[in-house]
Amino acid sequence: MWRKALNKTIRPVVVIGALGIVLALTVPDNKYFEIARNLDIFATLFKEVNAFYVDEVDPKKSIEIGINAMLESLDPYTNYIPEEDADDYRTLTTGEYAGIGSLIGVIDGKVIITMPNEGFPAEKAGLKIGDEILMVDTTNVQGKDTETVSSLLKGKPGTKVKLKIKRNEEVKDYTITRSTIVLDNVPYYGMVDDNIGYIKLTDFTTNAGKEVKDALRSLKNKGAESIILDIRENPGGLLFEAVNICNVFIPKGKLVVETRGKQEDWTQQYKTLDQPTDIKIPLVVITSSGSASASEIVSGTLQDYDRAVLIGRKTFGKGLVQTTRQLPYNSQVKVTTAKYYIPSGRCIQAIDYSHRNPDGSVGKVPDSLKVAFKTKNGRTVYDGGGITPDLEIDAEYLAPITVSLLSKAYIFNYANKYFYENQSIPSVKDFNLTDEEYNGFVEWLNDKNYDYTTRLEEALDNLEENKEKDPTIDKIKDKLEILKKEIVHNKEKDLQTYKAEIKELLEEEIVGRYYFTKGEIASSVMHDNDVKEAMALLKSPDKYKAYLKAD
Repeated sequence: MWRKALNKTIRPVVVIGALGIVLALTVPDNKYFEIARNLDIFATLFKEVNAFYVDEVDPKKSIEIGINAMLESLDPYTNYIPEEDADDYRTLTTGEYAGIGSLIGVIDGKVIITMPNEGFPAEKAGLKIGDEILMVDTTNVQGKDTETVSSLLKGKPGTKVKLKIKRNEEVKDYTITRSTIVLDNVPYYGMVDDNIGYIKLTDFTTNAGKEVKDALRSLKNKGAESIILDIRENPGGLLFEAVNICNVFIPKGKLVVETRGKQEDWTQQYKTLDQPTDIKIPLVVITSSGSASASEIVSGTLQDYDRAVLIGRKTFGKGLVQTTRQLPYNSQVKVTTAKYYIPSGRCIQAIDYSHRNPDGSVGKVPDSLKVAFKTKNGRTVYDGGGITPDLEIDAEYLAPITVSLLSKAYIFNYANKYFYENQSIPSVKDFNLTDEEYNGFVEWLNDKNYDYTTRLEEALDNLEENKEKDPTIDKIKDKLEILKKEIVHNKEKDLQTYKAEIKELLEEEIVGRYYFTKGEIASSVMHDNDVKEAMALLKSPDKYKAYLKAD
């Protein structure tokens, strides 16, 4: 009896289970059905457009536009990399490429050498800042953009490239052998006074951690008792190099960052693996709105462990992990797979992609959307996008006349003139333009056009533009005219009013002609307000320690 009863209860279950399996095999999963459906629509649509559109359709261009539009709807960092862009992407991630080793730019419509990298083929061949590139091999590059010329200069290591160069009025041919170019992550480090060392970190490509470690050891040997780590405008790079840099200053086995993603494989913790170089030396990290990704991991982690005082501006707010996936025909997709979380639990990523400043950095986040977290010592820190410095410093803004002189390349061109008229200059620390030399620059500008609008003139122009919206402006029309006459700028006067900042930029450009990138950075550090603030803080131990204490 019990067998009959059991059979009666089992049979319906078996039938229902089998029916479930059949249904599972026959009813399509909605998501994958939608994917297949829409891909079919897209392919059919393109075939129809290609067949019947009145003009010829470029399939590569059209499909790439479609791909890029789709990826842009996700986030700004998920990108398609076609085969022809693979070398540029490899340069960004490894800091390595094969070419002549020189920065180029377009100035006054001409393709100009703006900085030959010291020790690489361009510099060894004798190319100078300000040289105009007329031809690359058999290609006339006059009027070309930097991307086009850069691709012509690159090639396999050991291959030769012929350049026709114009210097002043002389035209000369050069044959340069390309080599592998490995860019430094730390282009400069040095002492800013007797006991404060300075490290400029510009990238997170291979060996970034080692370069910071070597720089720290060298500076300590020179007498450094405290360190400034400058990561302003550093866009980030390799995650494990961010871990290595943190490891220079914090103990082995400490959590640096955790990645959390949809796939279980992308949820990982990254901890320091080696013995640190120095866990006690006072450290100030300088950040800006251009400090992103790996820069934010380093600054945020050092802040979470109360290992450094951060000064400067709020960082960019990019806390997304990208992974490169191979596609057919040697193309790739760089896809966001996870988010970064630093030791306090904060997510670096901005809450909203759409509310950004013009430079792409995080806009203002309402307090109601921020979540409070605690550092190791109990200090309160917040998420909401980016890392907020412990000591915020307003960005420096150049005077309109200075901006005009820079944008018109007059400072750049005069530095070239100075270089060819002066065989040598003193060391970076000892070089200063004399008043007589500055007046020579002012005289050189006499026949140059560098008009500009001052901020007061802009404000008056805005008032006049809005007079239709606000009738009361007409009532003060006469007073506005008087004011306008009073504030009309005088170029000669402005050249003296803003002499200090113009002179500093001139000195940096001139130093670069003799001492290359290292010289430019060393010269700029001498006039840098952020660096001065960092130095003042490190010279006040009590104030420095107060920033790291619990709230």
